[in-house]
Amino acid sequence: MSMYIMMVAPEMAPVAKVGGLGDVVLGLSRELEIRGHAVEVVLPLYDCMRYDHIWGLQVTHPDLWVPWGAGAVRCTVWFGFVHGRKCFFIEPHSPENFFNRGGYYGFPDEHIRWSFFSKAALEFLLQSGKRPDVIHTHDWQTGLVAPLLFEIYKHQGLERQRVCHTIHNFKHQGICGPNVLDLTGLKRHDYYYSRDRLGDDYDPTAINLAKGAVVYANFVTTVSPRHAWEARFTEQGHGLGPVLTTHQAKFGGVLNGLDYEMWNPQTDPHIPHHYDAAAVDGKFADKEALRERLWLRKDYSPIVAYVGRLDPQKGLDLVRHGLYYALERGAQFVLLGSSPEQGINAHFWDIKRQMNDNPDCHLEIGYDEELAHLIYAGADILMVPSLFEPCGLTQMIALRYGTVPVVREVGGLADTVFDKDHSDRPREGRNGFTFRDPDHAGLESALSRAIGLWYDYPDQFRELMENGMHFDYSWNWPGQNYVNIYDYIRHK
Repeated sequence: MSMYIMMVAPEMAPVAKVGGLGDVVLGLSRELEIRGHAVEVVLPLYDCMRYDHIWGLQVTHPDLWVPWGAGAVRCTVWFGFVHGRKCFFIEPHSPENFFNRGGYYGFPDEHIRWSFFSKAALEFLLQSGKRPDVIHTHDWQTGLVAPLLFEIYKHQGLERQRVCHTIHNFKHQGICGPNVLDLTGLKRHDYYYSRDRLGDDYDPTAINLAKGAVVYANFVTTVSPRHAWEARFTEQGHGLGPVLTTHQAKFGGVLNGLDYEMWNPQTDPHIPHHYDAAAVDGKFADKEALRERLWLRKDYSPIVAYVGRLDPQKGLDLVRHGLYYALERGAQFVLLGSSPEQGINAHFWDIKRQMNDNPDCHLEIGYDEELAHLIYAGADILMVPSLFEPCGLTQMIALRYGTVPVVREVGGLADTVFDKDHSDRPREGRNGFTFRDPDHAGLESALSRAIGLWYDYPDQFRELMENGMHFDYSWNWPGQNYVNIYDYIRHK
């Protein structure tokens, strides 16, 4: 049965993208539409959006008045298509200029900006007559939608709407003071400061918007089954473990999907030779093209790669160690990535200079979309030694391109990569190498097995490549999981 779903989010790729959240909103919306459901997305109208990705932008509601504090703020609501998705953009006309700041996040009044957006999104539904079956909210920025819906808007005409909330990042929770309650009209401090509602578990003077979403939403997800467990039982929940356990009956992990249109070695416009699992020889031609592009020696050796942000979360000490270890074991090494932290960038620039004359190593400090595609296609092994990884897309891309992943057994990495030697899956269900401990010995245990297999048992290595290419990490399965969740909460 067809449903009407409204995404309320701070990001959607490519029009407003900072991280994986933006990709999820686009990919999941597209998959739900393919399945016959009506989907609309509500976003802020940022001044710094990629307006070249919006088609037919026009005003649809010139006078949306949003109650705010002692008065109201007038908003203009715009409509446009972003890669076929129907999007509404809310533009508040307030002296604070909530979304005209040249950036998406990182301002001192974040909790005020996003509480306003949450309130405005519900006011838009109320006044426009839109009545979605499910409102799907994302991260703490839209965490106040569920409390506002069930405490205020349910009594004003939105009594049938249900909320699914996805936590992409547990670290950021929207911990703030009581002014949010006064501005949004929730008001009753004693009521909302209760630890059964929005009261922060560790700071009695604060409310926690992420916690509010967990308490009030009809269902809460995070981006992989393993990460759902980690959020409850390890420090990766950043203090939300107890409330997730209290509400465990409505909490679960749904693995993010990968955009199989963008990442497809059969059609990828960024690689010179196309291939698939039935005919992987094009991959070997791409490997030679990668060597030519990066001036690597043409030799009988595997290429080990790292692609991604140079962020401490990614296990940078292990990335550096893996580079030297791969070279010692007779492999070549390629890195593509950069960090917003100058110190980290400077460190990898030092390694780049040190390796400048080494014909088996190339570091590209920065981000280059075309080169990323060529590395995924041309490398033999991709290293993902993350300290934590809620979902992770790089290992899914690697599998799609027949590049064997070597990953730490954590979060979404543990849900997608199954060790060639130690997995309890049948042989055809194994697709890479994993290690448990985030130390040099752990990484070496997996990387040495991968490089050794490439040299000593090339037929087995090729079988592992083909196994990986047969896995389906598209939005197909997650899309069905979300449809099941929506259906479940509609009938509660």
